Amino acid sequence: MKLFGRKSAADRPSRPGPAGTKENTPSAPHRLTVELKRAETFATMLATSRGSRVIEVADLLAGMYICNWDRLSRYWEGGDQDAIERFLQGFCRISPQRWHAWIELYDRERREGEQTGWAPLRLLKKKTSSEKPPRPSAALTTIFQQAGQIAPSYDRVGNRSIPILTSECVLLCIVRNLGTDVGKKLVGTGLDADRLQYDALFPRRAPRGSTNK
Repeated sequence: MKLFGRKSAADRPSRPGPAGTKENTPSAPHRLTVELKRAETFATMLATSRGSRVIEVADLLAGMYICNWDRLSRYWEGGDQDAIERFLQGFCRISPQRWHAWIELYDRERREGEQTGWAPLRLLKKKTSSEKPPRPSAALTTIFQQAGQIAPSYDRVGNRSIPILTSECVLLCIVRNLGTDVGKKLVGTGLDADRLQYDALFPRRAPRGSTNK
């Protein structure tokens, strides 16, 4: 299912998630921009759907593609989207039929959310209300930590500086830190790694409510 040309709120300036969420508490190690939080929420759905207790890097990468393609597609200009999808389906261990079903679910949720507010976990909450949601895996936690180290923007909370993670920072760390094979395959799909690195480290605008380093 092609996502080129699909426009959404992902093109708007990013900002940290709403106050009160776990990643926005004073003790949180980082904060997520709205579009990255959306991808993380979708990654939680993927992990929950297979009964996993942890969210893998592959889950987040799939969520970033499905939810944030409008924002990230500029790093694949001229790339082969079929190759991108085949790579992600294989890396994320999702069949083409299930992959397209997730995209259709997201698009339906997004359209309905334009009026009622995007709440993709509402169906899962009915099934897993008594269960703890999956947590980031050790590998994903490492990616978040490394993204926090290069994040160009942060929030001040008392005497603490909390990095604000963007999709670009996290994708760059995934490319850098999942081994040369994965990185080469991502670049082989047409990813412009140099442009991604520049935008991750020197964004055109800072997330709202943040301070540039």
